[in-house]
Amino acid sequence: MNTQWIVRFHDGNAAMRQLLGGKGANLAEMTKAGLPVPPGFTITTDACRAFYAGRTLPGGLMKEVTDALEGVEAQTGRRFGDPQRPLLVSVRSGSVDSMPGMMDTILNLGLNDETVRALADETGNARFAYDCYRRLVQMFGNVVFGVEGVHFETLLHQLKQSVGAASDQQLTAEHWQTLIEQYKAVITRLARTTFPQNVQDQLRLAVEAVFRSWNNQRARIYRSVNRIPDEQGTAVNIQAMVFGNLGDDCGTGVLFTRNPSTGDNVLFGEFLENAQGEDVVAGVRTPRPIDELENAMPEVFAQLTRTARQLEAHYRDMQDIEFTVERGKLYMLQTRVGKRTAQAALKIAADLVAEDTITPDEALLRVEVGHLDQLLHPAIDPEAKLEVLATGLPASPGAASGAAVFDADTAELWAKRGDRVILVRAETTPEDIHGVIAAEGVLTSRGGMTSHAAVVARGMGKCCVCGCEDARVDEASRTAVIGGRVVAEGDIITLDGSTGRVIAGHVPLKDADMTPELMQMLAWADDVRRLRVIANADNPEDAAKAREFGAEGVGLCRTEHMFLSPQRLPVVQAMILAETAEDRLVQLRKLLPMQQADFEGIFRAMDGLPVTIRLLDPPLHEFLPNLEELVGRHLRLTLQQGDADAAERDALAGLIRKVRSLHEANPMLGQRGCRLGIVFPDIYDMQIEAIFRAARVCMLEGVRVLPEIMVPLVGHENELRILRELIDRVAGQVLGADAREVPYKVGTMIEVPRAALTARKIAKHADFFSFGTNDLTQMTFGCSRDDAEGKFLSHYVDNKLLPANPFQVLDGEGVGQLIEWAVAGGRAVKPQLKTGICGEHGGDKESIFFCHSAGLDYVSCSPYRVPLARLAAAQAQLTLGDAADERQERIVS
Repeated sequence: MNTQWIVRFHDGNAAMRQLLGGKGANLAEMTKAGLPVPPGFTITTDACRAFYAGRTLPGGLMKEVTDALEGVEAQTGRRFGDPQRPLLVSVRSGSVDSMPGMMDTILNLGLNDETVRALADETGNARFAYDCYRRLVQMFGNVVFGVEGVHFETLLHQLKQSVGAASDQQLTAEHWQTLIEQYKAVITRLARTTFPQNVQDQLRLAVEAVFRSWNNQRARIYRSVNRIPDEQGTAVNIQAMVFGNLGDDCGTGVLFTRNPSTGDNVLFGEFLENAQGEDVVAGVRTPRPIDELENAMPEVFAQLTRTARQLEAHYRDMQDIEFTVERGKLYMLQTRVGKRTAQAALKIAADLVAEDTITPDEALLRVEVGHLDQLLHPAIDPEAKLEVLATGLPASPGAASGAAVFDADTAELWAKRGDRVILVRAETTPEDIHGVIAAEGVLTSRGGMTSHAAVVARGMGKCCVCGCEDARVDEASRTAVIGGRVVAEGDIITLDGSTGRVIAGHVPLKDADMTPELMQMLAWADDVRRLRVIANADNPEDAAKAREFGAEGVGLCRTEHMFLSPQRLPVVQAMILAETAEDRLVQLRKLLPMQQADFEGIFRAMDGLPVTIRLLDPPLHEFLPNLEELVGRHLRLTLQQGDADAAERDALAGLIRKVRSLHEANPMLGQRGCRLGIVFPDIYDMQIEAIFRAARVCMLEGVRVLPEIMVPLVGHENELRILRELIDRVAGQVLGADAREVPYKVGTMIEVPRAALTARKIAKHADFFSFGTNDLTQMTFGCSRDDAEGKFLSHYVDNKLLPANPFQVLDGEGVGQLIEWAVAGGRAVKPQLKTGICGEHGGDKESIFFCHSAGLDYVSCSPYRVPLARLAAAQAQLTLGDAADERQERIVS
């Protein structure tokens, strides 16, 4: 097979993204547009996949690389490895989906002991030439040979200390020559090999290393979090070097065509004079705002501004641009759709619609569903008294409190045990990705608004404060001095990513507001989506918050949650422990007005919208005291043997007997849900009476009440038949002649696989099916969620045995098939049967897409996820269209 592994920039275009990766496709597109792009070519993602399939570079690849390199030589008038006019190249990764900083780059490739002298002679700048060479040796040692960066950084730090240099710019060519030899010795000692002088060997090893970086730890973690397919692979871009570190008329920078934090339509970015590209994003030097480039290099700034506007107009979205200035000439090194905060995403999308650049439908697809979490999470209460320690750059908005930790591993470990942490670093590197994920927020003492920490935090919705120069971080002692205050590991600090403030201690937060841009986006979403979005709400406060966020009703009210307050729990326990039906009825009469008051509040909050109330579901023993604690107390009283303790001992003994009598070997598969209501109908009788009493009170107040009573854990049609008869009977008793004014429904939660399989029979007694996807997933997989997530499930996901955690993302193949079967079976009996899900999957984008395609009527999720679900439902409609009808027809047939 004659496979072409190489595409030259002038032969590619933006439509070839899957083959060329995002960076290569955009470099090709800029080249075709006539922009000043250094010449080069792309090794395709096909080559990466072939590399992993054969565990070596595919045959013929390096011959194609050599041929393509001759074209670059012809364009530049230089030759790779030439001892007079050497061509230097960069070797950069470029995945299909943007993965900033996750894979590797090598700059200045083609330098060796001979060509570095030629570069020094040609430029008349030996310091520049040897600076480039030491950068290559350091990058090559780290990326290709796996020598940890700290070994090189330590030597650089020691050199600067020994000569009294405060910055790299104060080091001379002779200093760099000394450091280069030290770097080579480190490679020889730690990697047991030598830095290659043959430039063709350098190129081959660099290409292999960039391909390998597709599977480094940070890249795998980033792909897992962002659900990027492993099989996608990365392209490799080989491009002629241009130099931003030749002198004061040179520089490098990163530019966003709009502010990625606020969305404001102004140029936003940073640059460094006399620097190479990695210096800006690595955070080792704090760069200057892009506005200052206008004074430093006015002609370059004017050209850069025109180019930025041209690129945004071409791509119809905010661009993230990398550029270099070499002796006053501008070069474009990259453009890509820029990462942005939720606030910025909404504003940019809305503004582009207002500018007639995109349509509302396109705007809906531009906003990441998960980003809305940023908008709906708390911010610092403006009334709070704050002890501000220092202020840095407000790199990613939001607020977070947590224990300061000083390395990524500790952040991950503490977060796993349930602690909230703030990752504090001098600067983050891509290797810190797992710590950034685990942390509530990130604080760095160095780096700017486009540093690694800032870009990754913005993309993940984490608050971040960068470049806080008043924070001196000592990672060795695990402390930081912030504004004169010593902060030790474990001390609580708070970050305000919107202002850059670093605050001592825990700070009270307040709920975020619904911004005008969010309201506009959700209005567009509501015009498009077919799925209704309702909320899980167990009290009037949650119901009111859900309605504020646009919920179209309550899809799950878990009545057992109403029993857990300190005032109610003793009554519930007395009801469970009652020895006779009469004693139990006494306690139930006490609970009835409590439940009724809750239902009244929810009905008032949802005036005119349906409210689905699930009757008591969990096993009764969950409301009782812990058996082990009871036995311990009884043992201590027995050992004391005091007469005064005898009565308490006897009472404890009786309680222990009762708790043990209620014990079940597997309580989640025991006497719970409808099974409890059938054996002890007086419990459900009380709840049903409370519902209809509340409905009657609200109806008389003028509130429109639409109650829907859900019977949990039905596995056989007779269970629902019996309990529906009970519901209808109590409704008649309570409502009497007013029954017609309260058009209630009765349905079931489908959470037992048998219920899904026999849905045709169950539907005869049901007005709706609500799929309890949490329990349905447990029963379908045959595993307890608590045990699975704590023991083997993460291993399964990490090792690709499962594509995702099925308790977070609905399992379409297994659980989904049961849902589709049940929907088809139920609607075959009752075509207007209402169906939806009310498990935690109701706020997950992929799960919502499944619900749309399966033809469900609604999803129900927690109040704060309602806006996310509204947007995801619109995106499902725009992406999938009306495929649900065809899918259901296939299932029925």
